[in-house]
Amino acid sequence: MCKDGLGGQSTLYLFDSLPDAFTISNGEATAMNASLTAAYAYPLEGDGNTLEQSMVGDRNTSSRVNTQTLTITLKSMDAATNAEFNLVAAGYPSAVVVDRNGNFIALGLDDGIDFTIVSQTGGAKTDMNGYVLTGVSTCKDLAPFLDSATQTSFLAVVS
Repeated sequence: MCKDGLGGQSTLYLFDSLPDAFTISNGEATAMNASLTAAYAYPLEGDGNTLEQSMVGDRNTSSRVNTQTLTITLKSMDAATNAEFNLVAAGYPSAVVVDRNGNFIALGLDDGIDFTIVSQTGGAKTDMNGYVLTGVSTCKDLAPFLDSATQTSFLAVVS
């Protein structure tokens, strides 16, 4: 076994949630819905960007739920980003996150993602000045990975 994996995320892409944004087969997104025509990129830096998935099965109800929690730190604040994040918090976007290993992971595909947006500037000169986004979504399965053809299709709609 090699020690070649890296933790963390490199890019967040947000898009309007839509039914069946991707065709999923065996944990992999193998095609993209033609109705997905726009996604917005947020490059990520540093170590404050995490994705956690917590799958819980219930023997009594014969069901399971996966809670996806995405925490993103974006440095620097401005009026345009404030306006974008007002819309993000008001809606139910879905996301694709690219991790530092180059994996594209689709999140919030069932019902979108509920985001909490914290805009902050610290008191010291070295304190954080920017946004902390915490997104939570629930679904039945672990988030699918996009195959290479679907990655290419997805990147074609990014602005």
